[in-house]
This record gives sequence, structure tokens and C-alpha cells, in this order.
Amino acid sequence: MGKPTGFLEFERELAKKRAVDERLQDYKEIETAPTDSNSKQQSARCMDCGIPFCHNGCPLGNIIPEFNDAVYDGNWKLAYEILSSTNNFPEFTGRICPAPCESACVLGINKPPVAIEYIEKAIIEKAFELNLVKPRIPKRRTGKKVAVIGSGPAGLAAASQLNQAGHSVVLIERADRMGGLLRYGIPDFKLDKKVIDRRLEVMQQEGIEFRTNVNVGVDIKVDELENDFDAVVLTMGSTVPRDVKIEGRHLKGIHFAMEFLSQQNKRVAGIEPIVDHRGVKYKDGQLLATGKNVVVIGGGDTGSDCVGTSNRHGAKSVTQIELMPIPPKERDASTPWPNWPMMLRTSTSHDEGCDRHWSINTKEFVGDENGNLKAIKIVDLDWQKDAETGRLQMKEVAGSERTIDCELALFAAGFLHPQQEGLLNDLGLDFDDRGNIKTNGYQSTSNEKIFAAGDCRRGQSLVVWAISEGREAARAVDEYLMGESFLEAKAISMFNPSFAHV
Repeated sequence: MGKPTGFLEFERELAKKRAVDERLQDYKEIETAPTDSNSKQQSARCMDCGIPFCHNGCPLGNIIPEFNDAVYDGNWKLAYEILSSTNNFPEFTGRICPAPCESACVLGINKPPVAIEYIEKAIIEKAFELNLVKPRIPKRRTGKKVAVIGSGPAGLAAASQLNQAGHSVVLIERADRMGGLLRYGIPDFKLDKKVIDRRLEVMQQEGIEFRTNVNVGVDIKVDELENDFDAVVLTMGSTVPRDVKIEGRHLKGIHFAMEFLSQQNKRVAGIEPIVDHRGVKYKDGQLLATGKNVVVIGGGDTGSDCVGTSNRHGAKSVTQIELMPIPPKERDASTPWPNWPMMLRTSTSHDEGCDRHWSINTKEFVGDENGNLKAIKIVDLDWQKDAETGRLQMKEVAGSERTIDCELALFAAGFLHPQQEGLLNDLGLDFDDRGNIKTNGYQSTSNEKIFAAGDCRRGQSLVVWAISEGREAARAVDEYLMGESFLEAKAISMFNPSFAHV
């Protein structure tokens, strides 16, 4: 490595964050830009560990020690070439990835791990600054035409890879703009949408055709889709949200997180929020947290995004409740290195103001005489391991039932599976026991021309997994169309096969 003793000399240091009082006034990205000097210092912490488990922790198999070494040497061109060989969109993962690679970092066994995500963002931003990110136009075309349905990270990755293989790619999106979850799910304060547009411009120059406001199955019929294209890749994500059927669910003021988040993203973009990311009209008009007691039901990243957005709206109060017990503050013995650790995580949105509670069950929504939500009845839970199965079992704590004020409740409890009605059913596809598209590898088990990747195939997951799935699906399509593929394949590691594609 460039500085073998770097991990002994330098402490982990991430990007500076804008002050809370300042960032609550806008939707600009919270983190400041990486600096060359700090990037070099952080890359110097990458130790000569022998077996770089970070490769396995990353779903994309990023070649991390090598690009760290290049950054330390100030060779940004080489660093970008190494990073972009495995990751189509480092500007996305460098901002919104939870960095499982860092959890697998060898240095992380007894010290803070290498700041891999920070370095990744530094590389791609420097690459754009130095004009290293150029359109890669295929030298020849195969004459094959492929449709990619859904323009989230999986669809973008699949389209990019298939285009590099020389196929003519049409990327189809039912929303008004490309980007899927990146566009209308992730708040701007985490991912500025100019970052997406910058990448889309490169992809268009490479020859990929974009079609927006097209609902496949309605605007384009299934037989037309199958007749016009040699292969179809489904990357529409997991869009059916997990609901809670309890008394008072019908009251006004109870919404799914994505309704709330997508509306705000549209406002920031200067678009009047009339329809959501699925093209469905908002039934209750504008959703704003201003002056309201907000309760976010669900303790994950989406819930955190609702917290940050509510704070920027000027909510009266923001409370986040989670059904499961509070995770440990340090890595738990049940998830030892190099696994992704079960531990308490605090986001920048939580730092801005939020009451967080765990082991809470929602019992009832309470309304006023006009049918508007005014409170939520909740109860504490006691979680105990079952002696026989070892599974956690919950029991309500006697006497803990209480009511808290709430005029806006946001469900952030995850997603079940892709929307099956319409396109997927019209294609006659099979589904697995969780309701996701059933595939053999990435190829549909019921129609050989249909492929699937990302959350619609594997279930709700990370952006980095979606990119990896899109890349792998593209390779499978290329092999189907051409009999072989020269697209990069993710290697399966002998050291930790649990991280690899199978």
C-alpha cells in the first residue's frame, strides 16, 4: 500500500456536515464535498491486510485496496478506472450506501474501519471535475433490441451494461422523470437530483433511449412488448408497501412514507405534486408536516428520511416508533466481523430532532368528529426468546397503553413485493413465496425472454444490491441473446461465499 503505517497514524475522518440550523432551512445535501488532502489521508488508512474482506462485503465486489492506493498516490484517473470497472454509479453509492464493505474491513476488527464510502464519493466527484467521465459509445451494434422496465438503480445499471454489450436499449419509466427510487424516494438532502441528471446525460450520449410517462401493460401492451423486443428486463422495484390493519386506519392523515417523500421531491424539483412515483393521483392532496405532531411508524432508513423531511417542513413534533427492541450500541455477538452488524444507528435526520422509541406497537388510530387523525394509541412490548425455537416473542406490557397526539402518521414499515396486477400478471409470470418475480438466476421461470433484477426479484434491499443485480441480469441477457458474454461478472469468493451471487 502507499503508506503501510497509515492506519497507525491517521484517525477515521468523514466529510464535514453542514450545521443543523442551516440545513433545516433547505434541501441541499447535508455533507460537504470531499477534499483532496483528507481523501489521501483516509486512503492511507487502508492496511496491507493480506485478504481484503472488503471485496466480499461489497455486493459489487469493488476493488477497494487498489483504488485506495491510487487515491493515496494522487492518481485519480487510475482510481476512477478501477472503481468504474465494477460500479456503474459510484456517485449514488458514495452518498446513500450503508457501506457493508466497511463492516467487513479488516481494520474494523479493533479500530474504526477505512472510510471507503467517503473515498468512493471523492473519486467519482474528482472524475467528473477532471472530465474523466466520458460517454462510452459501443463500437458496434448487435442488432438486438432490449427493453428495461423501471429506471431505478437496477434498471439504470442493466441498461448501461446492455448498451456496452452493443444492444439497442430502451429504458421505460412510468413516472415523469428517470431515476425511480433515486428520483422520488431518496430526499434531496441525501442525494441532489442534479447528480442523477448528470449521469443520465452521459447515458443518453452513449445511445440509450429514455421513455418517460409510459405505463407498460397500459400504454404499451404485453404482446407489443414481446414482439418489439428481443428481451425484456423487469426492474420496477418492490412497490407494494407493508400496511397495518388496525382500528381507525381509514382516518385522514395516515399515509405511506413514499407518498410523503415523493411529494417533497417533486416540490424541490419545481413540480406540482399531483401524482406519485407510480403515476397514481394523491387522494388527499398536499401532504405537509408543518405545525403537526408527526409519528413515523418504522425505524429504518425510510423512516429516517420522513423524520428529516418533517423537520424541514417545520413539524410541531416528530416521533419515530419501532416494533422491534432497541439494537445494541456496539456490534452484537450474533453478527460478528465480517458480517453486517446488528447495532443501533443514528442518522443525520435523527440528529436534527426526533423522539425515538423501540418495542412499541400501534394499537389504534384515534380521530376527531370530522374524520381527521388526532392521536395514536400505543403500547409497550416485552420481547423474550422462545425457549424451544430461539425466536423472539412479543407480549404487551400491562398498564403501558397510552395515547399520543398525532395529526400525521407515516408508515415506513417496508415493502412486500412488486405490483403484480397489470404487467406481471399479463406476462403470466411466476412468483416466489414472498410474491417476488420467480427466476432461474435472473431469467424468468415462465418466459425465457423476460428477465428480472433488483427489488422486484430479490425483495426490498439496498441501492448497491440493485446495481449489482442490474449488472448481473445484463450479463444473463447478453448470454441469452448472443450465446456468450464479455460483460464483467462478479466473482464468487472462496473466503466468504455468503456475500456472493449464486
